[in-house]
Amino acid sequence: MPVDFETHTPGDSRVDLSEGTNARVILEFLLENRGIGYTPRELAEETDIPRGSIGPTLQRLEDAGLVRHKEPYWAAAEDDRLAAAAASVIGLQTIASRYKDDWYANNEGWEDDLPDLSDEA
Repeated sequence: MPVDFETHTPGDSRVDLSEGTNARVILEFLLENRGIGYTPRELAEETDIPRGSIGPTLQRLEDAGLVRHKEPYWAAAEDDRLAAAAASVIGLQTIASRYKDDWYANNEGWEDDLPDLSDEA
């Protein structure tokens, strides 16, 4: 993944979890199979991601705390907060992508039509 060379710092733990990225595909697979460890070869077979891309992607996910590693196996992170946060992001991105063409997405200001639920005391 190309980075801005001037602002990049080694150990940067940002991971692109956009739909279709290798990181997202691997993380979704591991979250769907929580508690099960997979070798990089098995992940390549299960996700159809080229074998040469699996290792670097897993390393970025590990640096971000989203996966864990016990040689030679990889699994979703044990910390439920991290896995839940990743799952939430993936879910929201999926919803946004799936419904990007609906009426609400294409009409700004629809929020103004919602009732005001704040306390008026």
